[in-house]
Amino acid sequence: MFRTVGAATVALGMALSGAQAQEPVKVGMITTLSGGGSHLGIDVRDGFLLAIEMSGRSDIEVIVEDDARKPDVAKQLADRMVQLDKVDIMTGIIWSNLALAVVPSVTGQGTFYLSPNAGPSQLAGAGCSPLYFNYAWQNDMLHEGVGAYMKEAGFASPVVMAPNYPAGKDAISGFKRMFGDDVNSEIYTKLGQTDYAAEIAQIRASGADSVYFFLPGGMGIAFMKQYAAADVGIPIYGPAFSFDEIILGAVGDAAIGAVNTSQWAYDLDNAANARFVAAFQEKYGRMPTLYAQQGYDTALGILAALEVAHPSDAAAFQAALEAAEFESPRGPFAFGPNHHPIENIYVREVVAGDGKPTNKLVGIAIEGHSDSYGADCKM
Repeated sequence: MFRTVGAATVALGMALSGAQAQEPVKVGMITTLSGGGSHLGIDVRDGFLLAIEMSGRSDIEVIVEDDARKPDVAKQLADRMVQLDKVDIMTGIIWSNLALAVVPSVTGQGTFYLSPNAGPSQLAGAGCSPLYFNYAWQNDMLHEGVGAYMKEAGFASPVVMAPNYPAGKDAISGFKRMFGDDVNSEIYTKLGQTDYAAEIAQIRASGADSVYFFLPGGMGIAFMKQYAAADVGIPIYGPAFSFDEIILGAVGDAAIGAVNTSQWAYDLDNAANARFVAAFQEKYGRMPTLYAQQGYDTALGILAALEVAHPSDAAAFQAALEAAEFESPRGPFAFGPNHHPIENIYVREVVAGDGKPTNKLVGIAIEGHSDSYGADCKM
């Protein structure tokens, strides 16, 4: 059942048998539930709570708060949850600048932080922590998949574009790591920007043979609509963050033909994915996005680890998390030595669906991919 306490939502599953009951576990979730990009946080939350509900556990309390995409708000909420609410685990943050403001403080206070989204390079490399795990990707990874795919496809002169914040810089670094440094031009936009007339004019005049862009949430919606209306005629590629099902519903047919990469697709053919997609659609009445899958898997990781240890035994709980013994809807999954995923990066194409565009699985861009920062992580 669900009950609201002030700004927080506490989620409880059904009753457990005595053999399953454990010491209660308190999870603090800080995510973006309002303003631009709120659908990312909503889907992370909904996927996470779905997995907890499906588990039938009643010993897990989830406190949910909205960070409004503001680092100072996120930091204040995290300190309160760790110091006053005494949470065992923190999770939920979407944006890398918020993660960098929160995660080192949380882990520095001895609390586990499990990321369902943001994976800045700083936390995968020298800033890694035994108490920090990422269940989605390191920021570069989906962009590396696009770079590898576009290089294989024979493109030679792409414009690359991303917001000027940590994840945007990681995006272009990741793309160039696999494509090569010889790109037509690099464009950095403002975070939260909605008018792309100047950037589109620059692309039109560039002589580029392709466009790679990373603009998550509402930024991607605005850009895709304006790009299609401008009829530039240059093929467009990007990570799934700019082509999730919510964004496609808002952009419409302008997105058809675009190619994107993701660690997950709703049409992946495995039993765990079929179970997840069906349960999410039944519960929420919509198709899940990659963010929902990431929230769902973060909860699955917690649930699997709790079968072995409680977070109060930090060493045992860390070892249980590292084992990653759960079936992920994304397919093969394991943690690297820096607690970031080793996973397939899939290629999807936006096609005309039943009444609106949708993503169709095309193939694998990179199989069993891990990030490039593990060597810098010393635990």
